Formats: sequence, structure tokens, C-alpha cells
Amino acid sequence: MSTFRNLVKPYMLWMGIFIIIPMLLIVFYAFTTKGNDVITVKFTMDNFLKFFDSVYIKVLLKSLNIALITTIVCIILGYPVAYIIANTKQKTQTLLMLLITIPMWINTLVKTYAWISVLSDNGIVNSFLAKLGLAPITMMYTDFAVTLGMVYNFLPFMILEIYTALAKLDRSLIDAGNDLGANKLQIFQKIVFPLSLSGVISGITLVFLPSVSTFVIPKLLGGGQYMLIGNLIENQFITVGEWNFGSAISLIMACIILISMYFTRKFDQDKSENGNKKEVKHA
Repeated sequence: MSTFRNLVKPYMLWMGIFIIIPMLLIVFYAFTTKGNDVITVKFTMDNFLKFFDSVYIKVLLKSLNIALITTIVCIILGYPVAYIIANTKQKTQTLLMLLITIPMWINTLVKTYAWISVLSDNGIVNSFLAKLGLAPITMMYTDFAVTLGMVYNFLPFMILEIYTALAKLDRSLIDAGNDLGANKLQIFQKIVFPLSLSGVISGITLVFLPSVSTFVIPKLLGGGQYMLIGNLIENQFITVGEWNFGSAISLIMACIILISMYFTRKFDQDKSENGNKKEVKHA
């Protein structure tokens, strides 16, 4: 047993250096004033109060709105894809899932730059429209471009989670539904979708949380003036040099993310408990 404990020590050291210490520094900066030195430290709540200015609240609401739209689109597109893959042959499933995961191997920055060449004024879309004699469309530096970039980058996470839940589905339940005379729509509504809801919840978590805090995609596809909460934090740390305010925003976002995770997991647990109660009653 002691040997296994010793194997954990390098990981604990790594976590302490790269996770715990940076988090403690963020907490320290968030609750202190600018210009502190080792000897004189002044604690304050002004960094948090500053965030509740109407300008920053609008940035937060816009970030939540874009993240929500991205998540909904990923569910609408991801569920049918995952359902189709889960109902194919095993060899075909492996091939299709490989095609889904291949884009995840490419760096987000590279994929986003690729979308610039597609959506820009002289990009592929407008070049195609020009050949058809149609007027060009302005797509770059818009909510559409940012949402499209997010959906493209985060859609595989939604598909993977839903596919995992559907792949674990007990096929005998579907056979029982067929034997009892239920049609395909009834089987989907009563059996497939409720039992795959855990995958949908996990997919929502993996899509919504990075969407609300990302800064690379909005910066490139939305233009330098396009500001979401991730861009605001980056701007405070790198451009403005307001580490204290940037740390406060980071803590606020961490709280929002933790609350979102709590409610999504709570919803998932409630659905599971209600499902178990229904099974007991039917039994």
C-alpha cells in the first residue's frame, strides 16, 4: 500500500504547482488592491463591486446568451447524429466516431483560422456567391460567426456524450416496446430519450461551460472589439494589467460555473430518481 501512495506524490506535487498555487494567487489578487508588496497588503471588495457595473453585466449576459444558443444548437445537431451512429453496425460506429473525434485532434486556434478563410469578405462563401452573381454577405465579426465557431469546436463533445448514453441503452427495452405495440415515436419518447438524458446533461456541461468562458473564438471571429467574458478577463490580465479585477472576474465566473454544474447534476439526479420510482410502481 505504501508503494502505491508513493506513486501518488508526483501527481500531488504537479497539482500543487500548476493548479492549487495559481488558484490561491487568483484568490489573493481578487481580494487585494493594486500595487501590494510583500510587507503591506490591503484587502478590499472593490474588485467584485466593480464587476456589477452595467457595462460588465452586459458582457456577462451576452456571454451567457451566446453560450446558451451554442448549447441548444449543439443539442439539435448532436442528438440526431449520435442516434444515427448508435443504431449502425459496430464497425460502422467505430469509423463514424473516429470521423467525429478527428477534428478534436486539431488545435482550436488552427480550426478558428480556417473559419476566417471561409467567412471573411473575400472568403470561400462570398467567392462562391460572386460566381453565382449574388451579392456578398457580411458574416465575419458577427454573433453568427462566433456562434458558428463555437458550435463547430464544441459539437463533438455533445455527440460523444449522447452517443455514450445511447450505446449503453438496453436494447431489450426497445424490443419490449415493439412487442407491446408501441411505434417508433412512442419508443423514442418513452424509452430512448429518457434513458439518454444523462448523456444530454453531460453534453450540456461540456459545451456550455467552455462556451461561456472561451476567448480565442470570439477574438478571432468576432474581431478585436467583440467582447465576451473570456475576452474581458484576458484583456484585464494582458492588456490593461488589472490583475486584481481580472482575478475577481475569474472567481465570479468560477462560482457561476460551479452553480451551473450543480443544477445540471441535480436535474440529472432528479430525473434518475423519478425514473426509478416509475419502474418500481410498474413492477
